[in-house]
Amino acid sequence: MPDSPTVPHAPGITALGARLSELSRQHEGAVVALTGSVASGKTTLAIKVASFLANAHAVETVSTDGFLFPNDVLEARGLTLRKGFPETYNVAALGDAIEALSNGAADFPGYSHVTYDIDPALTQTITQPDILILEGLGFQPLSAPPRSAREPDYLVYLDASEENLLDWYLERFQRLWHAAKDDPTSFYANFLHMSETELVEFATSVWDRINLPNLRDHIAPLKETADIIVLKDADHAIRITHDRIG
Repeated sequence: MPDSPTVPHAPGITALGARLSELSRQHEGAVVALTGSVASGKTTLAIKVASFLANAHAVETVSTDGFLFPNDVLEARGLTLRKGFPETYNVAALGDAIEALSNGAADFPGYSHVTYDIDPALTQTITQPDILILEGLGFQPLSAPPRSAREPDYLVYLDASEENLLDWYLERFQRLWHAAKDDPTSFYANFLHMSETELVEFATSVWDRINLPNLRDHIAPLKETADIIVLKDADHAIRITHDRIG
């Protein structure tokens, strides 16, 4: 499948997009789960691959963040500081949406990274496309094929070094913090009293206490059952390192 003549794609994007295109021709309405660490760039990768695929396929992207339990539920369950861990996702609702999509259409709830909570206004109703890229966290190890109608059809893991992941996490945290100066409704406005040095120290502690343990204990093990593993380098270039699909 050729790249768009007006929007060239990097080689890694082309390779992954071409592979998903091939798989979609074998599986009508393919649901592709894309997971990896916080700050690995899952959303950006999903958008770029979808742009490539749009030349020949009906494709949609949606985040699993909408299946996080709302903040008030997390607080009531004592899970506020574990947001992003498996138990903070409504796995049953995610399975319901995947199953409903296979029958025609499904609602996918939305999440605001500004307010840091579920936002009903961001709910998307998606009619079954050729390919749905479902990116984010909250996935369980997939069963052996043939998989149930409540599971994604394929799992792609976006891998990166822990050093790079921390750098990207701090960059994002600082970017959202700066943006909050013009948006008092932003969750990151809670940190505007900090100096930039204090902010980096705080964000690093959040990474060390929450995101890194989640990565090591719950996210990275998904590489063992991922159908495709994509490695992202410090310069953000990607390449497929494992393809386990026959």
